[in-house]
Amino acid sequence: MGLVERNRESRELSISTQAALLDVSRSSLYYRPLAVSQEEVELKHKIDEIFTTHPYYGSRKITQQLRRDGLLVNRKAIEGHMREMGLEAI
Repeated sequence: MGLVERNRESRELSISTQAALLDVSRSSLYYRPLAVSQEEVELKHKIDEIFTTHPYYGSRKITQQLRRDGLLVNRKAIEGHMREMGLEAI
């Protein structure tokens, strides 16, 4: 998207035209990703620690372990984090 940003200042082409030429949605040109929260980073470290110790644990077992450790977590969220981290039970 760097090409669009450079041309945004020169205004030779409108953003709509640039998006059409690049075959991307115009809204994606305005999107700015959110920073990852410290809590999410800590949770991912804990998931990684549990998975490293028990590589046969899936999202359900990891969720149970995190709950035993006192964290209120959702299994679907843990599943998503594991997918994002590339973790899959043996």
